Amino acid sequence: METYSLLREFADSWMLLFLFAFFVGVVIWVFRPGSTKTYEDPSGIPFRHEDKPARKGEGNAKEA
Repeated sequence: METYSLLREFADSWMLLFLFAFFVGVVIWVFRPGSTKTYEDPSGIPFRHEDKPARKGEGNAKEA
């Protein structure tokens, strides 16, 4: 069996199954019960200074 055919069969079957399982794992990790507090603060970054610009020294270096 030539190399291309072997790799093609692997990619069509096992690698597809692996990538699907990885995707499902990431989705479960993001939507796990304890993750809400982790993602609440970063999700509001674009709206933090909606009314007026941040004052000098108020910005956080981690936001950049």
